[in-house]
Amino acid sequence: MPTPHIAAAPGDFAPAVLMPGDPRRAQRIAELLMPDARLVTDVRGMLGFTGTVDGKPLSVMGSGMGQPSATIYATELFREYGVERIIRVGTAGGIAPGVRVGDVLVALGAHTDSSMNQLRIPGVNFSAVASYELVAAAVRAAEADEHGSPVHVGTIISRDHFYLSVPDQTARLGAYGVLGVEMEAAALYGAAAEFGRQALAVLTVSDHLLDSSQDMSAQDRETRFQRALALAVAAAHC
Repeated sequence: MPTPHIAAAPGDFAPAVLMPGDPRRAQRIAELLMPDARLVTDVRGMLGFTGTVDGKPLSVMGSGMGQPSATIYATELFREYGVERIIRVGTAGGIAPGVRVGDVLVALGAHTDSSMNQLRIPGVNFSAVASYELVAAAVRAAEADEHGSPVHVGTIISRDHFYLSVPDQTARLGAYGVLGVEMEAAALYGAAAEFGRQALAVLTVSDHLLDSSQDMSAQDRETRFQRALALAVAAAHC
């Protein structure tokens, strides 16, 4: 039955959901991948679609920006609609020196400055990690296409603040091998763990926090995500 944030009927969502932050990007992904896509929810403008890719069912739905919003939608999809896996498809800011704009990040784990996962098990520093099966599927797909953008597998950080900057923090994260920064993956991984489901984030690097000369234009952000999208679909249907 519908939830406070999703108007879909039971069975409207596929077992696997691709989840960009922007609902309009969800619509573009649905139109690109699934000629038979149908709108299943549009509560508060958060669009969700279901169709098929190569004969396999797939859904796409926006999450909004930030960990609280992503957690709301992930929780309702896992708990109320029986979704088995959610793959976040989005953008990230590069941090590590070896990461360049246009590269793809497969987020093995997500550090965070948020307290959301700390509240899950008091007294424990919860490790927000992706599902190994999904990581392996994305990596296999990347290795099968040697001519695509470089793919990096490792940790990212999910921050609560977009504009607030802690002095020297970003440089230290890069020195510790953290690949990039975004705002949703850690909470998504926490929600998946809560319900015994699977999650992964596959991200296109749209800018670099330590080298702004590489940054994508707004138009590039909308067109240079096909490599990440292909890896996400591979993970969704592994």
